[in-house]
Amino acid sequence: PALRRLSHYLLAHYQKGTRPVRDWRTTTNVAIDLMVYAILSVDEKNQVLTTYIWYRQHWIDEFLKWDPARFDNLTQISLPVESIWVPDILINEFVDVGKSPHVPYVYVSHHGEVQNLKPIQVMTACSLDIYNFPFDVQNCSLTFTSWLHHIRDINLSLWRQPELVKFDRSVFMNQGEWELLYVLSHFQEFSVKSSDSYAEMKFYVVIRRRPLFYTVSLLLPSIFLMVMDIVGFYLPPHSGERVSFKITLLLGYSVFLIIVSDTLPATAVGTPLIGIYFVVCMALLVISLTETILIVRLVHKQDLQPHVPEWVKHLLLERATILLCVRDRKKFSQSRTQSLDIRQVENNDSTAKLTPYSCEEPRECGAVGGMRSAVAFAGRTEGSAALQEVLRETTAIRQLLEKREEFRDIAREWLQVGYVLDVLLFRVYLAAVLAYSITLGTLWSVWRDA
Repeated sequence: PALRRLSHYLLAHYQKGTRPVRDWRTTTNVAIDLMVYAILSVDEKNQVLTTYIWYRQHWIDEFLKWDPARFDNLTQISLPVESIWVPDILINEFVDVGKSPHVPYVYVSHHGEVQNLKPIQVMTACSLDIYNFPFDVQNCSLTFTSWLHHIRDINLSLWRQPELVKFDRSVFMNQGEWELLYVLSHFQEFSVKSSDSYAEMKFYVVIRRRPLFYTVSLLLPSIFLMVMDIVGFYLPPHSGERVSFKITLLLGYSVFLIIVSDTLPATAVGTPLIGIYFVVCMALLVISLTETILIVRLVHKQDLQPHVPEWVKHLLLERATILLCVRDRKKFSQSRTQSLDIRQVENNDSTAKLTPYSCEEPRECGAVGGMRSAVAFAGRTEGSAALQEVLRETTAIRQLLEKREEFRDIAREWLQVGYVLDVLLFRVYLAAVLAYSITLGTLWSVWRDA
């Protein structure tokens, strides 16, 4: 058969241990091509990228030529790869031997062109930048070069045009976490310590992570918890419900961080921005809880609280209410005046009622004069001591009521100060959260659309 005769003719005196050129000065030009089939895994911790590629290379073997007319017009034959010379082209970034299928044959044409087509599972070292996680784009290189031969012996070239290689996604399986953007190719000469140069063909595989899963499982729960923290400011500050509510949110966020800690990529080089985002959100929750504790402590009613300082009233009840556009600022600014007027009126009324020596009408003065005579007379009797005891008890009750009303006025003033301060701190907190959210949203949008 023609195949057997041709195979025996080509391999009978073939020497696979030497480079297949008749003149040793002739350079063997190896054209290579690459197509990415799948992105298997990206190990951020160990900085390793595992891909599955279709690798193709062809070169001219001057000792594998024949006349098709002598062999039934046979122009192409497959030969065992172990029987012929194969260039020692390796990938510099190799870190482990992948589970690549073994292809035992190569195609040889009658012009001496040898085509070696094989799939390779490549485990390569790659400098992975996870700062933009989960909107990160990785650029990993695959450098093909001859491990031994200089550029005078083996030179490399690109099989197809660079534009065809760049956007070729015909065989890529894109159902995983990563999507292939493009593959760049670049040829360069490489030398070590002024020695002979080596030919290198670099392929830059640019991939992008699909962020939908991480957006749903990481970002949205954190955003919901932060929104609930902002809504919690609408609870009354003088009630203890706000403190317990914010403590519950803080504990819930801590449990959330423990759950998602295994999802975040871990490297010794740096921390992803989303990790910083979680830490800042935790810090904002702590600041919110601290602000709530301060306000609750401020408005809590105590009998030993001093009066509100005048500078605090001027800043919070007058200036701050105007700045914050509080609708009840007149009430806040006039609260002290009204309380003083009410207290003075009550004191006058109680004095008029309890003092036996004041009168408004002449008849009342006559009655009072009679009462004085009666009291004077009673003072000279045995019942005068009991009447004086009743007057002392009545005076003590009046003083107690005045003191209690004064404590109520002080507590009311501190409550107003606490409400204004709570509105002020809430708006500062809200502005900080909005600025932080807008900054992160802008950065992630730019990275996603880049």
